[in-house]
Amino acid sequence: MKKIIPLLLIALLFNCKNQAQTKEELQNIINAKPIEVPIINGKARAYFASGCFWCVEAIYESVKGVDESISGYSGGFTENPTYDSSNTGRTGHAEAVEIIYNPNIVSFETLVDVYFASQNVTQINGQGNDRGSQYRSIIFYQNNKQKDIILKKKEALAEKLGVNIAAEVYPFQKFWVAEDYHQDYEKLHPNNPYIRNVSIPRFNRFKEKMPEILKDNH
Repeated sequence: MKKIIPLLLIALLFNCKNQAQTKEELQNIINAKPIEVPIINGKARAYFASGCFWCVEAIYESVKGVDESISGYSGGFTENPTYDSSNTGRTGHAEAVEIIYNPNIVSFETLVDVYFASQNVTQINGQGNDRGSQYRSIIFYQNNKQKDIILKKKEALAEKLGVNIAAEVYPFQKFWVAEDYHQDYEKLHPNNPYIRNVSIPRFNRFKEKMPEILKDNH
């Protein structure tokens, strides 16, 4: 017993130190200057984290003006995150999506509306049964205009619903593309139990809220 207690104290102190370091590293990211991704061939890019990227990818690809949605990781402080490393909750990264869109057809403001309409806006560190910091809600901004749009919509929604909105607001730094097998997962694996029981019902709830912005084949 005498040996066990010091070991437990060391483990506790080590854990507290790691948590403090993680908090400091995340705060540095929050305070960083945003990086603006240039428009290329008329296509802009936006970045969102809203739980499992399988779900979010499919939702955004159904929206008029969105060319592609790519699953990946963002918001953390480690280089080259992977699915396994992000799932430890120690990288700071969240599962995220990169939205490639035509701003002449769909605005960043509408993409933020899609974000809030497709999630549980009050759930902290997760969506549904997907829980942990790697599933937390983050909206990334690339300039002050985008930041103002996000904050105003978040404030208006909080006032309308009378609740605290869980989504964090981060300056965009970098997006890391996820492993190939995660891309277009819902489309390629429609009979997967998670897709059938979680992703598709979530998608259907969103479609009922914003049917006017959906592509014809959705």
